Amino acid sequence: MLIQKIVQELQDIPEDKLAEVYDLIHYFRLGLSQERTQPRTPGLLKGELGDAFFEPLLEEELQQWE
Repeated sequence: MLIQKIVQELQDIPEDKLAEVYDLIHYFRLGLSQERTQPRTPGLLKGELGDAFFEPLLEEELQQWE
């Protein structure tokens, strides 16, 4: 069962990192409940893009995507 796999993974996480995992799970769950109560309205984003958006990436940045 999937819940047992999740619990097993949690048992292997160091104690000092459990707060981070809790936050991840907690806010993920809150996001799920918001999806149900507030449906997303598709559409264009408001605002404008700056000129930098259209400038080419530096060669070193391009290589990171390859």
